[in-house]
Amino acid sequence: MSSTDQPSPAEIVTAFIAAIERKDIRAATAMVTADVSYENMPFDAIVGPEAMAHTLAGFLAPASEVDWRILRQFEQGNVVFNERLDRFKIGDGWLELPLAGVFEITDGKISLWRDYFDMATYMTQMKELTATD
Repeated sequence: MSSTDQPSPAEIVTAFIAAIERKDIRAATAMVTADVSYENMPFDAIVGPEAMAHTLAGFLAPASEVDWRILRQFEQGNVVFNERLDRFKIGDGWLELPLAGVFEITDGKISLWRDYFDMATYMTQMKELTATD
């Protein structure tokens, strides 16, 4: 915690990612504003905690384990940037998605979450991990 007993923006983002790794969508959505904008570039923004929860549930459902490794993270004011390797255990293998994330914190909650990643990387790995013989 920072000296004001309020978590720093980076601490908020780290706690948010830890909730997602636990697949605790309720805890994750408790850390966002009522008008949060969740953006997987280049798709349209998903606005609000309920819509974000629905989208997260779809991403997390096929995974028996979730491991989002923060490789680098820094904050500038209320903005947190991180480079991550988002990993999802699906069947006997791991889908590994390198990405860059941008978060804005407003009044101690995440008001913007934007991830930049290669959709083809995601789709190729998902197809391989879910293929039936």
